[in-house]
Amino acid sequence: MLYKMMDVCRKSNISYETLKFYCNKGLIPNVKRDKNNHRIFDEYDLNWIKDVICLKRCGMSIAEIKKYMQLCLEGEKTIVKRKNILEESKQKIEQQISLMKENLKYIEKKENLYTQLQRHEIPYRSNLLKKK
Repeated sequence: MLYKMMDVCRKSNISYETLKFYCNKGLIPNVKRDKNNHRIFDEYDLNWIKDVICLKRCGMSIAEIKKYMQLCLEGEKTIVKRKNILEESKQKIEQQISLMKENLKYIEKKENLYTQLQRHEIPYRSNLLKKK
């Protein structure tokens, strides 16, 4: 089955402009065109586009995704290199998750503090305002 740009946008939940940008940057290999010179995509393209979206969400730059794509196009001999790229990305994401968990703990601590203050369970004290 072949898909038009808007079909791919709907199926992959990205904007037309984003898909066009990815195509123009060479992130979608072997783009085909119909008789009217409009881009068309098959299932392989759609799956790859979803991969690109995920890699972008993982924090990879366009250049990094392009490098990864080139390795994919080289076939089985680059599996180790591709796995290493994904492992590096995974480590960065795990660090971000850890940082976000710390941020969440801070927010929860402050929420608890404000709840206690609203209930008059503890006296109000500010680290910003000096006592007179």
